[in-house]
Amino acid sequence: MSDFVSGLVADAPDPSLAAELDLFGRFVGSWRVQNRYRSSLDEEWTSAARTWIFSWVLGGRAIQDVIIGSDRGDDQVAAGTTVRAYDPRIGAWRVNWFGTLHANYGALIARAHGGDGIRQDGVDFRADRDVPIRWNFSDITADSFTWDGWSSADGGETWWLEQHMEAVRQS
Repeated sequence: MSDFVSGLVADAPDPSLAAELDLFGRFVGSWRVQNRYRSSLDEEWTSAARTWIFSWVLGGRAIQDVIIGSDRGDDQVAAGTTVRAYDPRIGAWRVNWFGTLHANYGALIARAHGGDGIRQDGVDFRADRDVPIRWNFSDITADSFTWDGWSSADGGETWWLEQHMEAVRQS
């Protein structure tokens, strides 16, 4: 397993892409997260603590994260992972979420948004249909950020907030 990990994880960004990689590179490290989520607009919010870890991967040309936590207070599990890679052909990031715990998967395109934000637009591939999603990082500082996950039931005409996370850096 150590050969796999050493082949995947990188110590730093690829110098030839350092400027582009900084958009997500500033998140590399471990974050304590207060997570609120719901499955529908009329559902009550559920809250749970999470740990969100970001790392350089693939020769420092991409960033991967893993979200660890528990909804029931039992053993901590990896809820999912996101791989983010800058694509110079489109001048944006390709973002792929693998939520293997609940079998949800997403593909998004990410770009800088506003003064300090990141906007990611894409699709959540659900069992019964594909749903437009929008993920936003905002209020980003060296030690904290906010992440909001929006969903649309009408093809992107209107949006509702399904997840909200407040993150504070641990390392």
